[in-house]
Amino acid sequence: MGNDSNHKRREPLARLETTEEALSDSFKHYLTYNLGRSSGTTPVYAYNAMSLTLRDRIMADWRNTSLAQKQVGVRRTYYLSLEFLIGRALGNHLLNMGISKQTDAALQTMCFELEDIQEAEADAGLGNGGLGRLAACFLDSCATLELPVTGYGIRYQYGMFRQEIINGFQDEEPDHWLRDGNPWEIERPEYSQRIKFGGYTEYRHDDSGKLVAKWVDTRDVIAIPYDMPVTGYRNNTVNTLRLWHSTATDEFNLDEFNAGSYSDSVAAKNSAENISMVLYPNDATENGKELRLKQQYFLASASIQDVIRQWEKRFDGEPDYSQFAHDNVFQMNDTHPTICVAELMRILLDEKGLEWKDAWSIVTKSLAYTNHTLLPEALEKWPVSLFECLLPRLLDIIYEINSRFLRAVSQRWPGNTERQSRMSIIEEGPVKHVRMAHLAIVGSFSINGVAALHSELLKKGLFRDFYELWPEKFNNKTNGVTPRRWVAQSNPLMTELISSQIGEDWIRDLSQLEQVKPLAQLENTEFRQNWKAVKQANKARLAELVKERCDVEFNTDAMFDVQVKRIHEYKRQLLNVLHVIHLYNQVKNGDIKDWSPRCVLIGGKAAPGYLLAKDIIKLINCVAEVINNDSEVGDKLKLAFFPNYNVSSMEIIAPGADLSEQISTAGKEASGTGNMKFMMNGALTIGTYDGANIEILEAVGEENFFLFGLRENEVEAMRSHYRPEEFIEHDQDLQAVLNLLRCGHFNSNEPGIFNNIINSLMNPHDPWMTLADFRSYVDEQAKVSETWQDQEKWVTMSILNSASSGFFSTDRTMHEYNQDIWHLEPVSG
Repeated sequence: MGNDSNHKRREPLARLETTEEALSDSFKHYLTYNLGRSSGTTPVYAYNAMSLTLRDRIMADWRNTSLAQKQVGVRRTYYLSLEFLIGRALGNHLLNMGISKQTDAALQTMCFELEDIQEAEADAGLGNGGLGRLAACFLDSCATLELPVTGYGIRYQYGMFRQEIINGFQDEEPDHWLRDGNPWEIERPEYSQRIKFGGYTEYRHDDSGKLVAKWVDTRDVIAIPYDMPVTGYRNNTVNTLRLWHSTATDEFNLDEFNAGSYSDSVAAKNSAENISMVLYPNDATENGKELRLKQQYFLASASIQDVIRQWEKRFDGEPDYSQFAHDNVFQMNDTHPTICVAELMRILLDEKGLEWKDAWSIVTKSLAYTNHTLLPEALEKWPVSLFECLLPRLLDIIYEINSRFLRAVSQRWPGNTERQSRMSIIEEGPVKHVRMAHLAIVGSFSINGVAALHSELLKKGLFRDFYELWPEKFNNKTNGVTPRRWVAQSNPLMTELISSQIGEDWIRDLSQLEQVKPLAQLENTEFRQNWKAVKQANKARLAELVKERCDVEFNTDAMFDVQVKRIHEYKRQLLNVLHVIHLYNQVKNGDIKDWSPRCVLIGGKAAPGYLLAKDIIKLINCVAEVINNDSEVGDKLKLAFFPNYNVSSMEIIAPGADLSEQISTAGKEASGTGNMKFMMNGALTIGTYDGANIEILEAVGEENFFLFGLRENEVEAMRSHYRPEEFIEHDQDLQAVLNLLRCGHFNSNEPGIFNNIINSLMNPHDPWMTLADFRSYVDEQAKVSETWQDQEKWVTMSILNSASSGFFSTDRTMHEYNQDIWHLEPVSG
């Protein structure tokens, strides 16, 4: 939040009342005098009125927290992320403030339903998937733990896209989430920052003879901050998510306008505003690459300038930069913000006049880097030519950083030019590239992975050279999710049931769920019956949503088998579909003795340029069309593809799921967080030995987890001699599944459309080795079906999964970040 000028002299702001009467009066005021509407209005206006009513009641704590965090001596963390998938805000604030009941009561006196008003809120289009949702969970936990952490991101006007399914294919429509405004944000134009692009570097000697650089003839844009509140759980702490909006320095060139060239006069304005227009543009084209690099630098530069501005205000006179790293730490969420390394150096060298040694010492004590991927192709690299065009001064600095770094490598491993080439920030070749992950590692004091296996594989594989140079930099911080959003808000029935047994403190300290474990025993009949009733109610809610969105009937007595996440080959939605086809074959062949009815739900978006992922979506829909319309199959098996999967839908999906599909190729999923959300809500997991699945398995025990597939070392050992034909030759079930795909059984009117999928499965260079895991997966799914038939056993396993999920709270994750990396002291508002 702003208002940081003269903060030492300001008195704390008094809180507004949250009684039913006070809420009702404020709501009526906003509805009538601010929005010009009456009590019979549509829910979107009622939503805006209620949001403004709550924002007023957040404001005092927000301001008081901000003032407390800006005091001299308070060390602060800045979490930089290109994504914050925060979902809907109204229900989350109500829960954290503890005023849901009086708000509901106030609305009912005016003939409004809180549920209808919450449904009118659009999901904030600020993220794509797990990376952005993790960032949102992190902010929630930091506020709950009273840690002085500010989030920095971009205020995208359009989210990634709204996914629609047309004739089975993904269709991308604009996600204009800001169409009806955002009542939670507050514009802070007084803290705008100027961001440079283009131009060139000019060198000169100052009066003392020192060579100084100046970035000149630049095409500048303005970054305007918009602040959103992040409420802690019932502790009066409100942290800030600051989002940057891009605009031109001038509305348009008046001379060009007067000369009749209107399009030229507004070109600069349109180009500037494009930076924050759309989340993650498709980078398949050069224009897309340029825009994405612009977004990354825009975020980094605006945020660092803002932090320096606030920090310098602490000093009555000249700021003491020897204290900067003591007071500030930047956590870079994946490679997207890692241009921060060069940008902070630029500001310290060019604008603050520091020597290289002093500036580099500050940078390498202030920046920390979180890696989220084991896929080399996901580590960003930018053409040097693009840097030369957009960020010439930054490229100068990167070259100097690299030169000094390679001298250190050479001293450690004299003559090892191959290692120097591997570790260089600049990748040589016909087209030179800047390796952003290498820049992050060289410029950071901490590098962490996000699950135990992931962190080990970084040290042994992807970043082995760097680990051997700086082992002390590397650490693990297993991801988590916030129990406030993903249990207390998403699953109120289960929350009430658990609280009736162990109290409500577990919502703040999820480790207390251990107390639920004894209740899983068979003699606790009443609790177990209530657990089953809660699950059935949640399944009914999910079935209603599936009917509405997919037009498929799910029988709530069947097992709800769910896989929702980004569509990608390594996540292996394809393996899931192959199993569904196998089950379909069983039904058609009459192999249905002791059958367990199953409803399979798959959802997720494919990147616009990822053609094979789009083909997989089409395959899912084609298979669903055949199965769901086969009277012989009936309720024995259903398949649905859930369109436009997002945070709000997951809040219904996770509580309603019985089985959680976490089936990535071992060694490819860094962590996963969907697996944790399902576990917390009592779903059982079928998964590979990958990512955070391993820690889930350890927490709940092998007897309560369905494990299958090759281990990471086995995948690597098989890679050189992988022959899909061998697995097909020895597996009649696999042969039958592939025969149905090849003969066009699911695409009789569109011959050949799945050839690319079939070819990818048959490719001996298939990095995901889908067919190698088919038999193990099918056999383990048979165990799932067998277990489902013993409902008492299933309930026991369900309770134990939820009761064992305490470790996967982001409260624990944030405590570890703070203990090992940030070293912050809690600050009360």
